[in-house]
Amino acid sequence: MTIPVFYSISDDFTKYAAVSLNSLVKNASPQNDYTVTFLNQDLSEKHQKQLAAFANDYVHVKFFHIDEKLVKPIQNRKENYLRADFFTMSIFYRLFIPDLFPQYDKAIYIDSDTVVVDDIAKLYNNDLDNKLFAACTDSSIQYVDKMVKYIKEVLALDPKKYINSGMLVLNSKAFRDEHFIDHFMHLLEQYHFDCIAPDQDYLNEIGDGRILHLDPRWDAMPNENTEPISKPGLIHYNLFFKPWHFKDVQYNDYFWKYASSTPFYEELKGELDNYTDQERAEDRAKLDHMLEKEASTALDPNNWAQVKRKGERVKL
Repeated sequence: MTIPVFYSISDDFTKYAAVSLNSLVKNASPQNDYTVTFLNQDLSEKHQKQLAAFANDYVHVKFFHIDEKLVKPIQNRKENYLRADFFTMSIFYRLFIPDLFPQYDKAIYIDSDTVVVDDIAKLYNNDLDNKLFAACTDSSIQYVDKMVKYIKEVLALDPKKYINSGMLVLNSKAFRDEHFIDHFMHLLEQYHFDCIAPDQDYLNEIGDGRILHLDPRWDAMPNENTEPISKPGLIHYNLFFKPWHFKDVQYNDYFWKYASSTPFYEELKGELDNYTDQERAEDRAKLDHMLEKEASTALDPNNWAQVKRKGERVKL
């Protein structure tokens, strides 16, 4: 049995992805077989070789070029601008995994700003039954009042059940059988939802009621309001507080442990040392900027809550 794991990256994110991949390989069991695939549009040959070098007899590393035609309908829309006005196409790649890889009935997706601290096979072995996917509640937003208000009023969802899309166990067969992508594209084209977290909001809405909520240790996120999880399985350096930019980030020791045995270690250390206090202040301000649209989306007659009240079938 092959355990398929997917990342989606842009070329400039290779050094962080290398740390994540290194951690995954170091905690993988020789008793299993893993195939790690990097979805990308611009990954250089040099970086592909550097990532491929982490492979061993039971962890295989592959690369998949995302076709421009595939993502054209969702490119460069204002509602897809994420986290302080920059557009990132790669956030949507994860939604296409089940259709692009029909050989898998189940797959794992993880963001590149992660560290895998336990055998990822344990994550894969969760029984999805009739659920669309498994994920963890987004712990990074539980103390952010505007985000909680947005989830309640604009999305009309329970914030305690609102999941983070940086780690997903996908029921790929159900995605295909129930035409998830067709439904996603219909909602995207019909309503042009203005989202704070585009792919994440769509997954929460379409999957509402059919999400398997996993132990938070599988998506542990740095949080200034809570104590760290004692035995995390996967750490996700979500939002702006990255250990390569901030010295006091929760769980940063894990990142540097795995970074130290990658060819990018000195570069990453240099990035941390050269990052200025002004840049850190700007990073913190980005969260506030990201949340500014909460007020305008609440008044949008075509927001998620209003569309559902009108009778549109949003969830599968």
